[in-house]
Amino acid sequence: MSVPAAVAALEHDLRAIFDARLRSIVAYAVAEPPPDGLTPTLVVVDTVRPADLTACATRVTAWQKAGFGTPLVLASGEFEASLDAFPLEFGAILADHVVLAGADPFGALQVKLPDLRRACEIQARSHLLHLREGIIEAAGSSEALLALVLRSAPALKALLAHIERLQLPAADATLSGIARLSTQAHFTADDAVQVVPGYLEAMTRLTNTIDRWVHA
Repeated sequence: MSVPAAVAALEHDLRAIFDARLRSIVAYAVAEPPPDGLTPTLVVVDTVRPADLTACATRVTAWQKAGFGTPLVLASGEFEASLDAFPLEFGAILADHVVLAGADPFGALQVKLPDLRRACEIQARSHLLHLREGIIEAAGSSEALLALVLRSAPALKALLAHIERLQLPAADATLSGIARLSTQAHFTADDAVQVVPGYLEAMTRLTNTIDRWVHA
């Protein structure tokens, strides 16, 4: 099977830097594609030394020109040890990744549901608090409420994607409807005024549900 030239060049550079310590090169998907369009990458090595990062810095521009984002460089075992700290971010990598070179570094790893629930609650509570703050700061301005809904929509979509993995017994269709509606070109300031009260109520319900949820 032929290997794309860009992938081969990336592996060549990384092997020149890490030599036998290089274990895996992985590309992964993210909920919100980066604005620069670069493919997120992760590199697993036996050990990470300061000189390695300095060497990577000399190649990062070439990697970006080839379409790859600045790689996350992790020492062997570091990903597994970090799953409880970053269950949303690293869980998303587990769910959607492609091994470009080397062995699959993840094996049978999976996020523990209690860690995922806690992270979802943190994200939901933060979203709710910022939503309340934004409503206050809007001071009744329909244009400010429109900006608030549009600004919060990407984070809401990411939150709903994470919550879907929790398999909550009852999902609130209000929030998914708001996330979908806010991306439409005809969504106006008057629309924002209409949806904000329901948005706030639904976020409150969702946050309380996550707080009380216990997986069977």
